[in-house]
Amino acid sequence: MTGGGRLAVRLLLFASLAGGLRAQGTLLYLELQAVAAYDTASREIALFSLMPDDVMQKPSLGFDLVKRFSGRTRDIGLLAVQARLAYDEGSGRALEPQLYNAYFRLKTRTFNVWAGHSRPALGLSSVLDSHALLLPAPAMLGFGYDRDWGLGIERDFASGGVAVSLTAGSGMALRLRGNYLLAARLFKGVPARDNFSVGLSLARGNVLETMGYALMSADPVAWTAAAIDATYLWRNWEHRLELLVGDRDGTGEFLLFWRAGLALLDEGRLKIEAQPAVTRRAGEWDANLGAGLTYLLNADLSARLLVFRDGARRGARVAVQLYYYKGL
Repeated sequence: MTGGGRLAVRLLLFASLAGGLRAQGTLLYLELQAVAAYDTASREIALFSLMPDDVMQKPSLGFDLVKRFSGRTRDIGLLAVQARLAYDEGSGRALEPQLYNAYFRLKTRTFNVWAGHSRPALGLSSVLDSHALLLPAPAMLGFGYDRDWGLGIERDFASGGVAVSLTAGSGMALRLRGNYLLAARLFKGVPARDNFSVGLSLARGNVLETMGYALMSADPVAWTAAAIDATYLWRNWEHRLELLVGDRDGTGEFLLFWRAGLALLDEGRLKIEAQPAVTRRAGEWDANLGAGLTYLLNADLSARLLVFRDGARRGARVAVQLYYYKGL
């Protein structure tokens, strides 16, 4: 069992044996997705959305478990476990276990503390749920991690909040080679309440270069970053932006990211999105453009289309997805 798997088991055991707590409610969802993509340059069809080593998105079967605990007078904790068994055509094994959320969050009267596998406190990727989406978030473009092993502390204020995390800096798998990532995000506004949010993030650490569960370099490298992110909702429009500057092992990094979405039809069943981004990594500048379409077939089933092009591709990549998510 990997280090990440052992920690997930410990979290489950801790939650089941936590003294003085009682289950307040349990939510369990079944997840099933079918994914395929066509590359216009090679004229090949593959069963993954963008990159073969990345965990998102591939044909998979999974579950999403959220269990709340309460004391005598208030909620006191939450256990979240989100996992998939994905078909991985590019590896020696056909099936790849994937663990996303695997954390316990303790709620106190003034702040929340989580431990396990969750989102580092850095930029849009810390608040943008990309678990089911085809469009890549900043972390999937190589700036930070979508999930990482460690712990974090969060506090909400009337006008916003602050989050700090100390994680392994290894991404999906737990690897300890002197690596770490310290990140913090201060934000004002909550989109669901205020229709906007503006955040400032700082990060520093020695991190491992990974893509999904694959280790791209054996030794950690020094990484520092500062980012400003913004979310703005207006009528049926959504805008999400991030500007990040940093330094990785002595080489400057840059990200300018914008995702614009327009919801149409009753209850926003049809969503059209455009996502341009400009990046600089490993001394190389690049620009990429993604366009997405999401249609809700019913309450449990969604269909998605992605067209993506960047400087590394001679052509475009067209990905399609059927995504089923149902409460049990």
